[in-house]
Amino acid sequence: MADPGALNPPMSVADVVADYLAHVRAERGLSANTVAAYRRDLARYEAFLAERGIAELADVSPVEITEFVRSLRQAAASVARHVVSVRNLHAFAADEGVTPTNPAAEVSPPKIPQRLPKALPIDAVARILGAPDRADVVGLRDAALLELLYATGARVSEVCDLDVDEARGALDNPDAGLRLFGKGRKERIVPLGSYAARALDDYLVRSRPTLALKARRADHALLLNQQGRRLSRQSAWAVIRHAAAAAGITEEVSPHSLRHSFATHLLDGGADLRVVQELLGHA
Repeated sequence: MADPGALNPPMSVADVVADYLAHVRAERGLSANTVAAYRRDLARYEAFLAERGIAELADVSPVEITEFVRSLRQAAASVARHVVSVRNLHAFAADEGVTPTNPAAEVSPPKIPQRLPKALPIDAVARILGAPDRADVVGLRDAALLELLYATGARVSEVCDLDVDEARGALDNPDAGLRLFGKGRKERIVPLGSYAARALDDYLVRSRPTLALKARRADHALLLNQQGRRLSRQSAWAVIRHAAAAAGITEEVSPHSLRHSFATHLLDGGADLRVVQELLGHA
């Protein structure tokens, strides 16, 4: 690394790019595919600078870098990769004394939107809901969990956090709905639905008392594990994966898959978007 403030003789953009690629290949040990990706990104950057008459990296300002990013008509992930390549090139040039500063230091890659899970077809959801053995104590609990997730669009944490008295209250007064607490303990009321209510009632009558006997002390949780304690989110995930496998679903299924399917199926059925947002607990 060069001494701070000491600059090497001017170098063309192409020469700095070549030195940088040699550096990452030899000293950082990056794979051939990664180096090739850097080469493609930086070739595009070099061509962009050449069109603007810039032959040396020392003449580049944050304005040119920002304009380069804006010129990319690609997916956010590809744009983000280009930004990283350019930032690394300029950091290398500054460290080597080729440029006095790093003009790309404050340029951030775009946020990559999270991909929503694909909504499952209604028949696939029906197979998942029908997978648990409802003649079995644990199967009844699993059925209640799955029916609750799909019928309410709740997050898995919201269902696992339910206490038994809250569920009994919703069964005793169906018009009042089920109270859920979302992020930041924000409260909302959701309708339960007849299928979920029936599965929940079967669980409370035929399953939960047996599971509760396994606990050393009483637990107020609605959904209990086989030790009589509150079902964890991790265990709920395992229940969902097991039910999906038993239903012959080969794609990845998560609690959020059921939540997204709940919303999509409501919208497909003509529900108002604002109502669905409120049911999901979205701002």
